[in-house]
Amino acid sequence: MAACLTFALSPLLFLISLTLYFTEGKILFIQKRPGLNGKPFEMYKFITMTENNLPETERITSLGRFLRKLSLDELPQILNILKGEMSFIGPRPFLMEYMPLYSAYHKRRHDVVPGITGLAQVTGRNDLRWENKLDLDAYYVDNISFGLDIKIIILTIVYFLKGCPGSYPATKFSGYHS
Repeated sequence: MAACLTFALSPLLFLISLTLYFTEGKILFIQKRPGLNGKPFEMYKFITMTENNLPETERITSLGRFLRKLSLDELPQILNILKGEMSFIGPRPFLMEYMPLYSAYHKRRHDVVPGITGLAQVTGRNDLRWENKLDLDAYYVDNISFGLDIKIIILTIVYFLKGCPGSYPATKFSGYHS
């Protein structure tokens, strides 16, 4: 599926890459993230910020803002899927330095391959508190199923089409309580 998607999106990927190369001088942002069993891997994203010492909100480029709004900056993660480091659906990989902060319960998020989209992304994304995201990840690991994955895919598509964070109440997922 990832190979077919890469082929289908290749004109868009090429256009974004070419535009970034000529406007920013770089195409990809590469960062180590924890994968399955906490094993580090290099996650790819289109570059959306300058590298100066300004606050993050001031470093985002105009093209970067557009790419982030449509989540197009995440498209290079298809390469991570092709390499077997990520999946379409699963807990989003946080930064490596957060690993020691997880409780034993929340460390279970690394029992599955991380995903481009997941339960936390479709139930509030950046509007959720840290603990809520981790709780949703643990819920996903405990309740992983084809049906739940289909719900997440549908909600991700709705999110993408609306261009705004998901607002599907987490309580709609039976058994989840924050």
